[in-house]
Amino acid sequence: MDTTQALTLLGGLSPQQFMKRHWQKKPLLVRGALPGFKPLLDRNALFAMAERDEVESRFVAQQGADWKFRRGPFARRALPPLSRPGWTLLVQGMDLHHAPAHELLSQFRFVPQARLDDLMISWATDGGGVGPHFDSYDVFLLQAQGQRRWRIGRQKDLSLREGVPLKILDNFEPEEEYVLDPGDMLYLPPRYAHDGIAQGECQTYSIGFRAPGRGELAQELLHRLAEDAAELAGEGVYGDRGQDATDAPGAVPARLQDFARDAVQAALKNPVALDRALGEYLTEPKASVWFESGSARGAMRTAVLDRRTGMMYDAQHVFINGESYLASGRDAQLMRRLADRRRLTAAELAGASEGAVSLLKSWREAGWVHAGEAPP
Repeated sequence: MDTTQALTLLGGLSPQQFMKRHWQKKPLLVRGALPGFKPLLDRNALFAMAERDEVESRFVAQQGADWKFRRGPFARRALPPLSRPGWTLLVQGMDLHHAPAHELLSQFRFVPQARLDDLMISWATDGGGVGPHFDSYDVFLLQAQGQRRWRIGRQKDLSLREGVPLKILDNFEPEEEYVLDPGDMLYLPPRYAHDGIAQGECQTYSIGFRAPGRGELAQELLHRLAEDAAELAGEGVYGDRGQDATDAPGAVPARLQDFARDAVQAALKNPVALDRALGEYLTEPKASVWFESGSARGAMRTAVLDRRTGMMYDAQHVFINGESYLASGRDAQLMRRLADRRRLTAAELAGASEGAVSLLKSWREAGWVHAGEAPP
């Protein structure tokens, strides 16, 4: 992607201009971001998605001051009639299950893949919404069907309403209001309060981004590093020659505390190990994701990543679906191109080493890569 090229998607801004002026700073309303845009799935197809066990879905309804919340899957008979106002069906991770949704999400890859999360479809009857709230991550709100009225504001009071099953702001103070038509899009930075109400039957697509917390990230990385801790910490057995006799046997010796602290620090000080753990964590498939095995036979003339495959790289590694590989030289350049573009042409594969082709074939057998166009 040419990040200096002006995009209709961003209201005539280039990705570089958008990231500098708006990303994590201020909202952007784009009228006609995708001119002539229509829903990728009709109502019946979306409801069918919500019936599947591997698809994450939620139901939200408001009745006066009361809110109801349930998690899917949902049989059609479990949802209210279409004539009932004020209810919403949310279907998460549509990019994992629907090729056109994956292609739509790919238009936002001017943001690092490590930050891009998923595409959620919100379908609602008239008056439907999830209440005034804020997200801890950036979000693009693309209108796909009908209209939705958005009220937004820089909320200082982030206290939440008590006694409801959703994180709804108790004292929402909107500053601006917009009605979005199909093809319009609204970008909101983190913690920018917003409330969207459907005007008639409505579909809104939310392009969300990952924003891992420090605690979550530390937990994940330490868990992965623990698997190699013995190797990273090195050899050595605790000894306490010169230990005096003690009249406080229950006290942990300070020398043992120092020994333990040094062991942990030795395991953590290897930057390559930490980078490897981070890359594996960032590409780990979600729990609901599974791959269909492919064939290991036949030549690899082209290569296309499966839409469920997560692939990234750093200076020394290539990461794919939670696994890491050391990579250097021409093969590393090839794998980085695959991670960036999610496909390799026949000409690009022609220069691949035997080892790189063998690795690609093993990924094809696992269902991570396809030899040609990815399946629908």
